[in-house]
Amino acid sequence: MVFPELCNSGYNFDSYEQAWATSEEIDRSLFVEYVESKCRELNTYIVSGFNERDDDFLYNSAILVGPAGYIGKYRKLHLFMNEKDYFEPGNTGLPVFDIGFCKVGMLICFDWIFPEVWRIAALRGADIICHPSNLVLPGLAQKAVPIHALINRVYTVTANRIGTERNLTFTGLSTLANPKGEVLVQASEGNEEVRTEDIDIRMARDKMLTERNDIFRDRRPDQYAPLAEK
Repeated sequence: MVFPELCNSGYNFDSYEQAWATSEEIDRSLFVEYVESKCRELNTYIVSGFNERDDDFLYNSAILVGPAGYIGKYRKLHLFMNEKDYFEPGNTGLPVFDIGFCKVGMLICFDWIFPEVWRIAALRGADIICHPSNLVLPGLAQKAVPIHALINRVYTVTANRIGTERNLTFTGLSTLANPKGEVLVQASEGNEEVRTEDIDIRMARDKMLTERNDIFRDRRPDQYAPLAEK
């Protein structure tokens, strides 16, 4: 299951003090405890946005929890608009977690526009990239993320918020796409919904586009140095 960005706190803070007051440390979090209890009860895995406090800093994070408890986290690399007033840029890199039947990567909201992070997660073996979001720019990420699924041949799940918080209106349209870039499920713009779909992980592990083209083996990393330049 994938939930939206900053599920434990809300998103559109009116001050740093509010952002701090609604944050939690992962190992002392009532929210994480609750998610763990639901994973045990339902024998499932959950990816959720999380307002993470760590020492004197805040991070816009995503957590992965399973039936045995908390598994790991990702901290958002690319901060959007006023997030820069509250959060530190992520420092966890781009971890991929093996949960047995598949490998899970995580990105958050504005990360959608940076193709490098999707490719790195895929190269590290992610079968599915979960994308908790509070998207406010209409008609963009919901189109782009299925293309990331296509060009990396992975499943993508964008779980987006709906409704309005102060002066921000969220665009909904949570989207599940397959490694062919096909949208398997898309929720509405304005209603709370739970949508499910069966997927075939084997499709994400087949990187052959034609009988002679493996999208990873055909890469030319020797020509990609400018990607790492500032």
